[in-house]
Amino acid sequence: MANLALEAAASGLSSLNTRLDVIANNLANVNTIGFKQSRANFEDLLYVERSRPGTQNASGDEKPTGLYVGLGVRVSGTQVNFAQGTAIEGSPTDMMIDGNGFFMVEVEPGKGGDGVAYTRAGNFLRNPDGELVLANSQGRRLIPNITIPVNAKDISISSNGIVSYIEDGATAPTEVGPIEIAVFANPEGLKQAGENLFIETAGSGAATVGQPGTESFGSIIGGRYEASNVDPTRELIEMIRTQRAFEMNSQSIRAADQALQTVAQLRS
Repeated sequence: MANLALEAAASGLSSLNTRLDVIANNLANVNTIGFKQSRANFEDLLYVERSRPGTQNASGDEKPTGLYVGLGVRVSGTQVNFAQGTAIEGSPTDMMIDGNGFFMVEVEPGKGGDGVAYTRAGNFLRNPDGELVLANSQGRRLIPNITIPVNAKDISISSNGIVSYIEDGATAPTEVGPIEIAVFANPEGLKQAGENLFIETAGSGAATVGQPGTESFGSIIGGRYEASNVDPTRELIEMIRTQRAFEMNSQSIRAADQALQTVAQLRS
């Protein structure tokens, strides 16, 4: 009956609306430092089985196919694309992870479970105490804590996370660190928490912490930060495809409605 078409098309409209929300958020964050593009994944719903394949027909032969009518679609989840963004030149305290890994910053225990959140954003600066903090609305402190004196100059960060600087009156550089980064078995399982932050979940697995440039950990590029990996052209194309699919599902609803009206008229 046409009511199945109505239900399937309505599920399509709802799912496509969610996809449009995801695309709009990607485009809104095209200039957000360290932002990672997401996509909505779809899956079909249950099917009404009207005939099972392999059953015998009137001649005793087995049917090669069955008869199934689907009940529509739903969004199975959103998947984050952790492809690396472009390196942008910044200040001496900016950092970028070249490869696998996340910076660790302090958050409230209620926000990050154990008080730790993870980010690819490397726009760091010094707070009034000289500590490196994330240059966002909350100024999250880097873990482990790195302090650079106010009178420091010639600040540089090596590929393995060692921060060096020269204080006034000194000739030899002072080294602090190293900065540590975290990797996950399944980074797509991290919870997106806003502020360019991710939170560990059971789906992501526990964080493995180590020094940049060793084993599976990416290296640090000092004086650079990672731009958003959103491709505006691709997102606009996906938006147009979503609009067209939305229109086609609307046509399905109109066609099913007309079919139901025809059936109602036959009964009268």
